Amino acid sequence: MNQSSDSPLSRGAIIASFIIFTGIWGSTWIVIRDQLGSAAPQWSVAYRFLIATVAMVAVARWQGAPLRLPRGAWKIALLFGISQFSINFNAVYLAERHITSGLVATVFALLLIPNSLLAWAWLGDRPNRRFILSSIPAIAGIVLLFVHEMRAHPSGAGDVLTGIGLTLAGLFGASFANVLQATPAAKRVPLPTMLAYGMAIGAAIDVLVALTVAGPPSFDPRPGYLAGLLYLAFAASALAFSLYIPVVRAIGPGRAAYSSVLVPIIAMTLSTLFEGYRWSPLAALGAALAIGGMLLAIGGRPRVPSLPPD
Repeated sequence: MNQSSDSPLSRGAIIASFIIFTGIWGSTWIVIRDQLGSAAPQWSVAYRFLIATVAMVAVARWQGAPLRLPRGAWKIALLFGISQFSINFNAVYLAERHITSGLVATVFALLLIPNSLLAWAWLGDRPNRRFILSSIPAIAGIVLLFVHEMRAHPSGAGDVLTGIGLTLAGLFGASFANVLQATPAAKRVPLPTMLAYGMAIGAAIDVLVALTVAGPPSFDPRPGYLAGLLYLAFAASALAFSLYIPVVRAIGPGRAAYSSVLVPIIAMTLSTLFEGYRWSPLAALGAALAIGGMLLAIGGRPRVPSLPPD
């Protein structure tokens, strides 16, 4: 079935997609942490998107989508692959070597902010005053989490700041890719085709980065590593992005990033259970401000008019 790349999503489809990709991405942070074993993180990223590329090509063939990019779409695919599947994920994997997965996920709750600001600058989708003011406590909450982490982290402030810097690099890579997919030029490319080429380009760059930074390929023989790799490639990459990007194209990158507010709740819970994350009053206040601020920001943006009817 060869569907138009800009065919509208119903309200029910958007809600169902939100539930699925939010649940998947809420769990990926702890899985990524387990990938940081004997295999270099750069190779783990490369393996993930090599496998995901094969999966997306299979999806494109199954859906009858073209396996050739339209004329003029190579630049979009190149920018998408570099920002989303190379810069973003390499930065996140490296960040989790320095700070907990739950904290990385909580920083990504701020995705709503750069998504909305870039959409304003790029697409003219201006956020309202309440959204901007509600972002202030969210940023303050992230700062408190950073302060807590620097006090509690055994390696000291330098290690934490490195993790924070890497997380922010990944955040802005993801945000650029999100807004790119909401542009009219990107919407003209069938989604399976764009994802297949974007992942292929990202995987190729990831392999070059891994060879340059980490040397020859390394692999962790643990069954848990392989299971996690397959989960990240198939569920968290091929499936989740196949659901997320249509939502970005349908309702815009700012509102699509609402899921980033719910993801850290799942991630911080898993981090507490499996990574021994210890909650102090400062950390609890920071998390409450970060998530609460983003929830207030959501409440200040018009949601119902942006969703097409069933």
